[in-house]
Amino acid sequence: MKLKNNIYNKFAICAAALSLMACSNIDEDDRFIEVEPVEVAKRVLIEDFTGQRCVNCPNASEMIESLQEQYGAENVIAVGIHSGPFSKTVTNQPFPLWTETGDYYFNSWGIDAQPTGVIDRKTVSSTYQSWGTIVRDALQASAPLTLDATTSYDEATRTVTINVNAKGVLDVTGKLQLWLTEDNITNIQYMPDGSVNTQYVHNHVFRTAVNGQDGEDFSIAWDEEKTVTSTYVLDEDWKAENMSVVAFVYNNSGVQQVVKVPVISTEDDAQPNE
Repeated sequence: MKLKNNIYNKFAICAAALSLMACSNIDEDDRFIEVEPVEVAKRVLIEDFTGQRCVNCPNASEMIESLQEQYGAENVIAVGIHSGPFSKTVTNQPFPLWTETGDYYFNSWGIDAQPTGVIDRKTVSSTYQSWGTIVRDALQASAPLTLDATTSYDEATRTVTINVNAKGVLDVTGKLQLWLTEDNITNIQYMPDGSVNTQYVHNHVFRTAVNGQDGEDFSIAWDEEKTVTSTYVLDEDWKAENMSVVAFVYNNSGVQQVVKVPVISTEDDAQPNE
């Protein structure tokens, strides 16, 4: 019995030694597998500072339409911010598409010419001919978070509920901004040839900031998922069927990601950013 115990003990010691030797042969760098962040395609936001008395602004709108045709309207998201002196008459009376919040943004950016495009809150350009190159380069980047949104609309109360869903690819700290825009608005526009078009169709017109002029504080960590919910009662003059929500996260480095969804959604309208 003693012999058997000695043999067993020696076997156990050898097994333990072999186990330790096997572990020691694994390179330290190979013991932990680092998970690479998933690359998320970056969408681009163009804040188009425009005005109904701005004769060159229709040209800028055509440039935006061309970029959306080239890259997809879901990837190049524009907001027409009617503001500044060209959003008012010569007697300083606001045209219908002017907003006080739009003027706040106009003054915050120190805009001194129109049209001016603020692209991803990184580049400010009053030369609309250059927007194509700026947008093309911006689309090459990857985003540090995924961002998508869903909406539900109560026709009786004209209330839209907005759910913004985010997931961190990297750690992000900044602001979440929610805007409402409207398409297919027929109203006056001064044209490049000097004429006045009373049947001009304005698109992606900024209507209001849902969660304050500068948005709300927002942060998300790597692999964290977060949902932010807001509600807003639409103005009686706005057509809900032509309206959209533009949601974006920004910080001192610019717009980190942006998404646009209609106020009245269908199953085909979801735009998951994966």
